[in-house]
Amino acid sequence: MKLNLVPARTGAAWVRLGLKTFWRQPLAFISLFFLLMALISTVSLLPLLGSVLAPVLLPFMTLGLMVATSVAYTDNAEGIGTAGHAQRPTGSAMFVAVVAAMRTEWRSLVKLGVISAVYFVFAVLLTSFIDGGQLAKAYLLDEALTPEIMASSDFQVARMFLMCLNLPLSLAMWHAPALVHWHGVEPVKSIFFSVVAVFRNFGAYALFGLAWLGVFLIAGIGMGLVATVLIGVGGGGAAAAMGNILIVGSALVLAAMSMSSTWFTFRDSFDPN
Repeated sequence: MKLNLVPARTGAAWVRLGLKTFWRQPLAFISLFFLLMALISTVSLLPLLGSVLAPVLLPFMTLGLMVATSVAYTDNAEGIGTAGHAQRPTGSAMFVAVVAAMRTEWRSLVKLGVISAVYFVFAVLLTSFIDGGQLAKAYLLDEALTPEIMASSDFQVARMFLMCLNLPLSLAMWHAPALVHWHGVEPVKSIFFSVVAVFRNFGAYALFGLAWLGVFLIAGIGMGLVATVLIGVGGGGAAAAMGNILIVGSALVLAAMSMSSTWFTFRDSFDPN
């Protein structure tokens, strides 16, 4: 395995490929994303341990969507039907591949998840120096927060600080599950190689992020206009609720779309030879 250096314009190509592949099997991608999100959300609701156990499952979600994308794209590129057209991948084939990958790599994925959880807890504890431990109590001890605490400047700064601390974790786990699965890299080494890949191809990844930001903004404006029209036409609580559901649902679908493109960043960043 070696690291590939790609031009910055590749970041936009990753977004295009992700969108194209997603729309070959949108229901399968959405179903998989919602299933994994529901699992993580359910675990996060467990008393005390939920906020710690939830990060353990994140590598499973990352690998699952990458495997699903690889199956959809490979079938698109190589599966030629009798009429000479690319065969549409089946959702069942995508789910079977995801389950097989998770069953094979679950030990390494759990190790990555534990590393994520330890880092997350440490990052949360660091925020105690800013807000006196209010954010840490909320995340780790499920302590209810009053509106006054949530509106306080210290609490808001602590939340921003935690977001900044979680950025290195995101970079570390970007390629780690895929490296474990496709290249057999040990979990700790996969974290190191993931960070190196992002920084060595910073231009491509920056354009990738900006392109997705643009997609989210355009879609958000469009959904906002639709929701406004629904509320204006309906003029009632039901129309407002429908508009809110549309916005939230669209945001989740966009999140599924963006994660379907991460496999292309991995594929082009690492050469198996």
